[in-house]
Amino acid sequence: MTSANRTLPLELHDVTLTAGNKQVIKNLSCRFTAAPGCSVIIGPNGAGKSLLLKLCHGLITPERGTVRWAGGTDPGLRGQHQAMVLQRPVLLRRSVRANVAFALKAKQLPAAELRQRVDAALNQAGLSRYAQRPARLLSFGEQQRLALARAWATRPELLLLDEPSANLDPAATYLIEEIIREATSRGTKVIMTTHDLHQARRLAEEVLFLHRGRLKEQAPAAQFFAGPENDLAQAFLRGELLWWRRRSIFAPDEHRDDG
Repeated sequence: MTSANRTLPLELHDVTLTAGNKQVIKNLSCRFTAAPGCSVIIGPNGAGKSLLLKLCHGLITPERGTVRWAGGTDPGLRGQHQAMVLQRPVLLRRSVRANVAFALKAKQLPAAELRQRVDAALNQAGLSRYAQRPARLLSFGEQQRLALARAWATRPELLLLDEPSANLDPAATYLIEEIIREATSRGTKVIMTTHDLHQARRLAEEVLFLHRGRLKEQAPAAQFFAGPENDLAQAFLRGELLWWRRRSIFAPDEHRDDG
């Protein structure tokens, strides 16, 4: 994107979030630049990946620390300039085509451009033949593709994706990844979570590794996959289960506040 960015760079400074009596995000600081590309957040279940995305989108507010979009702390700055797709998409009780068109109406586009964007998004997602079908009658994988196509059609500066291809077959996953590549090629910054390390290798320009609510490492993807610096990240890439390593790896003052 250009210098006209309204939401990037995105910066989190010493962010802490509590659920119940447990800190689920702990003094987390990171920065996402305005350069297009894909930042992939990985880590074991319960690491805080989805919560980090929601903090980035302004859906939740930290108890401590700050989240800044393009230098400002008002979540309203994201406005029309970023979009998020959840693991379980929420679709309107309308046709496939109408779902995409509805997302574009706030853009006040000329009718011809609106039709072109809708057609392009459905074609990219492999959903053109279902354009008039009720969106909620699509399969789960098709609904995921529609939700992503709907977000991509708005041409956001920042696109946040929570496990966009979870539980999808290889063909559907391929289509999802093609949409992500198309978005980044047009200048959109993508921040996404995934449990699929192969997917992370295919898509990531940079990797963030979370464990128990802490950011353990943020590095260029090639550098991270060649050999992460953090010992927990090394174990994660080897496929080891990390839960049992808690007391043997964390310093005493760390594992006390992990609950």
